[in-house]
Amino acid sequence: MRYTIEGDNLPVVICTLSDGEQMLTEKGAMSWMTPNMEMKTSMEGGLGKAFGRAFSGESMFMNTYTCRGGEGLIAFASSFPGRIMAVPIAPGSEIIVQKTAFLAAEAGVQLSTHFSRKVGAGFFGGEGFIMQRLSGQGMAFLELDGHVVEYDLAPGQSLMIDSGHLAAMTAGVQMSVETVKGVKNMVFGGEGLFNTRLTGPGHIWVQTMPFSKLAGLLAVGKQ
Repeated sequence: MRYTIEGDNLPVVICTLSDGEQMLTEKGAMSWMTPNMEMKTSMEGGLGKAFGRAFSGESMFMNTYTCRGGEGLIAFASSFPGRIMAVPIAPGSEIIVQKTAFLAAEAGVQLSTHFSRKVGAGFFGGEGFIMQRLSGQGMAFLELDGHVVEYDLAPGQSLMIDSGHLAAMTAGVQMSVETVKGVKNMVFGGEGLFNTRLTGPGHIWVQTMPFSKLAGLLAVGKQ
């Protein structure tokens, strides 16, 4: 599989496949393709993983595109201003992503639901609670919102972020939710009641404008 990522604020990844190569996508991700791309819809990973995706707000079904009869082309466009990022997945190099970040991947990549180990994150962490784990072998493409800033966290090093701004992290990063200190800060600070602490070692990708935050701003503007 060969690929190019084109565009600025609304990018697209264009993948060129050889005969027999496959791509795995969420439903509705395909933007254009050559006629020799064959689509099959299934509960990828079996019923258990399908229910896990449904619990995280994703579709139970996924689409597999297989190239038939020579070289083919398939493209996946971003649905929101931001960046498409290519991440190689391999055993020991798993990543955890926000449930809306997965765009497409080679067929050797496996998706499963990831829950935070901290119970508090489940009740207060918002988008950070239910995420997706990408494992297996192959190239994965992530759709990230707004501009993306990357950090390498050393062992024990932490970064506090607002819920929703975490786009992805390597599997070794620990996530917990902490209450904002000070009653005035909580009531009048406008930053919410909780922040997410990310602790290394590992690599993290932070997005500047989560879709959920933009939707909230637009909802306020309509009032």
